[in-house]
Amino acid sequence: MKKLAGTGVALVTPFHSDGAIDFASLKKLLNHTAKGVDYYVVMGSTGEAATLAKEEKKEVLQFVLKNNPKKLPIVYGIGGNNTAAVLDEIRATNFRGVSALLSMSPYYNKPSQEGIYQHFKKIADTSPVPVILYNIPGRTASNMTAATTLRLAQHKNIVGMKEASGNIEQCMKIAKEKPKGFLLISGDDMLTVPLCSVGGVGVISVLANAYPEVFKRMTESALAGNFSKATSECFKLLDINGPMYEEGNPTGVKYLLSLMNICKPHLRLPLVESSAALKKKIEKAYSQTK
Repeated sequence: MKKLAGTGVALVTPFHSDGAIDFASLKKLLNHTAKGVDYYVVMGSTGEAATLAKEEKKEVLQFVLKNNPKKLPIVYGIGGNNTAAVLDEIRATNFRGVSALLSMSPYYNKPSQEGIYQHFKKIADTSPVPVILYNIPGRTASNMTAATTLRLAQHKNIVGMKEASGNIEQCMKIAKEKPKGFLLISGDDMLTVPLCSVGGVGVISVLANAYPEVFKRMTESALAGNFSKATSECFKLLDINGPMYEEGNPTGVKYLLSLMNICKPHLRLPLVESSAALKKKIEKAYSQTK
């Protein structure tokens, strides 16, 4: 799965003011991000998958497949806290043209590590494409330990982990003991460089929606061992990264993309557009990145 090294972008889903999907802006976003990213992630949490109907998700996937300017690999997100429902959705999905499935650890019901293991084992047994695990305790309210990740890494259909725990020691444990070829992917934009330094293969990024070329230079430099160059590129985005998440994701990055005339800042409830104070903060940080 070397094709999933480097920068993956967790695509936002542009909307019109009435909440309908804005496919024209999505096409503009695909052309913009193709300037630097190595693959697309469709229907991740940044894509507001939680508020899209099943048919809408399929429409977005098919649109990306048909409007992929550089024919980049595509990772598709399916996850949830009802294992049976996740399996049903996988079975009902056409994975033609999809390179891998990204699935987050179950949220809200906070399963034990054994429950997390059994959940992902069922997914990996069912998925017709390779599976990338996704650990993001900030959203799920439970951490997937290194031991659980390494146990799942033995499954022939589980090929990687998007790690967004923010726990570098945990990531190092995975990097040290993972099977050869298992992909350790940063789920935190600003931790991409340090994660690459211990064996990570890149990032699935939010900010790459706006700055694909910066991420290209950053990840390629880090993977080549040029950490001075990689850090320099990362520091360009340090001030704008924080405001992206102050009022929920993708609230911040959608407003940033609106400043770039790529899409409107509209979101679906319960998310709402950036407050006036946050807009000013993003505008100031954006002006400093030009």
